Amino acid sequence: MNWEVVIGLETHTQLSTQSKIFSDASTAFGAAPNTQASVVDVALPGSLPVLNKGAVERAIRFGLAVGATINRRSIFARKNYFYPDLPKGYQISQYELPVVLGGSLSIQTKDGEKIVRLTRAHLEEDAGKSLHEDFHGMSGIDLNRAGTPLLEIVSEPDMHSADEAVAYAKALHSLVRWIDICDGNMQEGSFRCDANVSVRRPGAPLGTRREIKNLNSFRFLQQAIEYEIKWQIETLEDGGKIQQATVLFDPDKGETRMMRTKEDAHDYRYFPDPDLLPLEISEQWKEEIRGRMPELPDEMRGRIRTEYDLTEYDAKVLTQSREIASYFETIAKKLGRVHAKLAANWVMGELSGRLNREEVEIAESPIQADAFAGLVQRVADGTISGKIAKEVFDAMWAGEGSADEIIERRGLKQISDSGAIEKIVDQVIAANAQQVADYRSGKEKAFNSLVGQVMKASQGKANPAQVNGILKKKLG
Repeated sequence: MNWEVVIGLETHTQLSTQSKIFSDASTAFGAAPNTQASVVDVALPGSLPVLNKGAVERAIRFGLAVGATINRRSIFARKNYFYPDLPKGYQISQYELPVVLGGSLSIQTKDGEKIVRLTRAHLEEDAGKSLHEDFHGMSGIDLNRAGTPLLEIVSEPDMHSADEAVAYAKALHSLVRWIDICDGNMQEGSFRCDANVSVRRPGAPLGTRREIKNLNSFRFLQQAIEYEIKWQIETLEDGGKIQQATVLFDPDKGETRMMRTKEDAHDYRYFPDPDLLPLEISEQWKEEIRGRMPELPDEMRGRIRTEYDLTEYDAKVLTQSREIASYFETIAKKLGRVHAKLAANWVMGELSGRLNREEVEIAESPIQADAFAGLVQRVADGTISGKIAKEVFDAMWAGEGSADEIIERRGLKQISDSGAIEKIVDQVIAANAQQVADYRSGKEKAFNSLVGQVMKASQGKANPAQVNGILKKKLG
């Protein structure tokens, strides 16, 4: 029987400010427990919150990037609930009037481009963290995270599979890093998703949703949603009912388990925080921020496709992150439009492959863009072949110097002297009479074998194009 899956994501994005959203305590990761919690963060009597302007600016930057409405006036509210790591007994968040309203994000799915609508993005403070290990059966509380600035980005329920949800999360992750509002470090909790999942018959009203909390990897997001979909469908087909609930994903067992029945907004008794004035965002401030915005991914994708005569696919891959795009453009500007496609192939191929295998970000690559341009230039001008270039690349990665230094030291310059190549070709023809006869009788594979013999005899240094031309001429 057919079921339609409906998914919406709430993403908690930690903003890249040096201090917390309502205090001057540090947001640095990894400090000893409770060493970065100010009197405001631990809610000592008489302490008052002061809004961090940098957090607001980053929220505005996001709103501009997704084409949202930036509310000129927004309000902070108290979201009341009781948990050990919430020292005030409430969380300062936004409810009725968030700073960002609407907007959309384009994602790539197996069926092509899809637009996911955004409901809102609101500022709030993070809670602390409960620690359950090494406490002899007790739990400890670390309030270092309490007050860390978050931008909670809420999507409409526009996704209909785990694949679409992951594509959306990846696109959002890329965007917040691109506009430099979040470092995107999922292991440290800087970017984490809550997935609201429900199923229904096609055309029926929305089903009862269950919220999977705190998914901090794309793999867990995929697995958790796939399990939850399967569980809900099986429950309904067995005659059961879905209860609205908050669930956690257990990656070891690969399944979700209920944590508590789900609260609705009225359960949190939201009301405006009397300690914080309404947030006013002037048109002038918004335009100042717009003027400092980087070129956005879609804009850059169209520009580099036209400017460097690349395919749509190439442009998409090269703009997956701002760092990759910048790396490519540094090379392309040095080599010029005529060799931009060659540069793109090397960045997307050899470089990206090595980065993935080594699990290294491009910003940490041992080969800087200027040096990489030097390597690609030697392929472009025929100094070395593509095969030899891979050997040079490996040496550069290992820190052996620039492309020119390695080529000179190892004697890797490509042989482009037609006389020298012709001499090697004659030797190969003389030593491989059977393959010559096979080629002349119509067996094309024999030609490739002869080319390989010439390249082997030249230690890979012969210009491949010249080898092909001379060999064909010699064989008639």
